[in-house]
Amino acid sequence: MAAVLPATTREILLSELPGGLPGPEHFTFTRKPVPVPGPGQVVVRNRYFLVFPGLRTLIGGQADGVPLPRIHVGDALFGPAVGEVVAAGPGGPLRPGDTVTHLLGWREHALVAAADCAPLGDVLPDPVAHLSSGSAAYGALTRLAEVRPGDTVFVTGAAGAVGTLAGPVARLLGAGRVIGSTRSADKAERLRAELGYDAVVVPGPRPIDEQLAAAAPDGIDVLLDNVGGDQLAAAVRAGRRGARFALVGALSGQLSPRRDGCSAPAEIDTFRLVNQGISLHGYSGMDHPEVAEEWTKRFGDWLRSGEIVFPQVRIPGMDDAPRALQELFEGRHFGTVVVELPPT
Repeated sequence: MAAVLPATTREILLSELPGGLPGPEHFTFTRKPVPVPGPGQVVVRNRYFLVFPGLRTLIGGQADGVPLPRIHVGDALFGPAVGEVVAAGPGGPLRPGDTVTHLLGWREHALVAAADCAPLGDVLPDPVAHLSSGSAAYGALTRLAEVRPGDTVFVTGAAGAVGTLAGPVARLLGAGRVIGSTRSADKAERLRAELGYDAVVVPGPRPIDEQLAAAAPDGIDVLLDNVGGDQLAAAVRAGRRGARFALVGALSGQLSPRRDGCSAPAEIDTFRLVNQGISLHGYSGMDHPEVAEEWTKRFGDWLRSGEIVFPQVRIPGMDDAPRALQELFEGRHFGTVVVELPPT
């Protein structure tokens, strides 16, 4: 029996450009008719959508090369989502009842081209795991940093969506010592106790260089950088000969209220890069299209075997989504943050 669709649905719009970091006051909820799918289109009832720091860049301005459109005042927010097809237009491969991922989160129902949806299948044991950022961590560690047995790996921003998976993945790839960074002492303890980090640097009164020297007295072989700024500079100073640095994010600029989310300047010692033969590359999933499928299979195997866990925070209901985004910017959460919508 076909699902009975509601007459209207809600979505979250940008109502005002923020002067700094966006807060709940910069968003509004709107109600609109549930769309009717045309040929090759489907209507998806969203069950989960990702709260992610990249929205800061899309709202604040657009960095060169970002493959997603800028969000203007009056536009609906968007981002990775998991949902159920509830209506399908003619000529497409999807049918009501199919569970899919797509990029039109931040709304209850989404009108999506069937070609822009990916059926989930059963590779991952939890649908929410399809919203993990682990593909970026895995791709950076295997394609750019090429973790080797015994390596000392430093993961900045280790308590975030990428970092909570990057450390355990580095260990599974053979790393001998895994060090993280986070600005919270409580999160530092969780990284050690729950995710097996050997040591955690907590930027603050004690210099980063001093903490990193204590955690890795012989230096680091691999950096997976989510932060940039002072932490990237410190990692360069700690890099061993031939160290491989993979840059995945730049939260130091993206989450700064004094910047627009599109730049993250850092002063690094280029002499040391040259003298130590340190390689430094930015990771983009678009450059490695084969990684997503490879990661999903390995992630599913690791989850089922218990070799890895998927730290996550589920925010119940769309009403709290803007607050969840603000809390993400403030560093209140541990792991991946998703909004969970009721099933009906």
